[in-house]
Order: sequence, then structure tokens, then C-alpha cells
Amino acid sequence: MTSSDLVMEGVELMFMGLGTVFVFLIMLVGLINLMSFIINRFFPDAAPTVAAPKRAAVAIAQPVDSETLAVIGAAVSQHRARRRS
Repeated sequence: MTSSDLVMEGVELMFMGLGTVFVFLIMLVGLINLMSFIINRFFPDAAPTVAAPKRAAVAIAQPVDSETLAVIGAAVSQHRARRRS
């Protein structure tokens, strides 16, 4: 066998492998879509709703006082000053 024959066989094998993977993935996507259609058709339950935790709503509703803002501003200024030097 010459080297060109070996290269051609390698290319053929590569295309067969890529084709096999492509066909498998196309079939997989089709079957997943089919399963989704069947489940939605015969079991049309509504999606469960997730309620937000009550603590998060309370934390968002509370305003930040001026002392806390001053402390945060001082910390940011100190951090920026340390990064510059």
C-alpha cells in the first residue's frame, strides 16, 4: 500500500466516524423532541412555581442608613488606595 492509499483510507474512516456521530446526534435530538411532545400532550401539568424566600424581600426593602454608607465608602477608598500603591 502506498501512503496516498493509507491517507485516503484514513479520510474515509474519518468521514464514516463523523457521519455516524452526526446521525446519532440528529436521532438523539429527534427522540428528545418526540418525548417532550408526548409528555406535554398526555401530561399537561403546569410547571411548579418557586416562591421567593421571605428574608430576601425584607433585606431588599430595608434602606441603608448613612453610617453604613460612610463605612462602605471608607472601605472602598481604602481598597482603591492599597491597589494604587
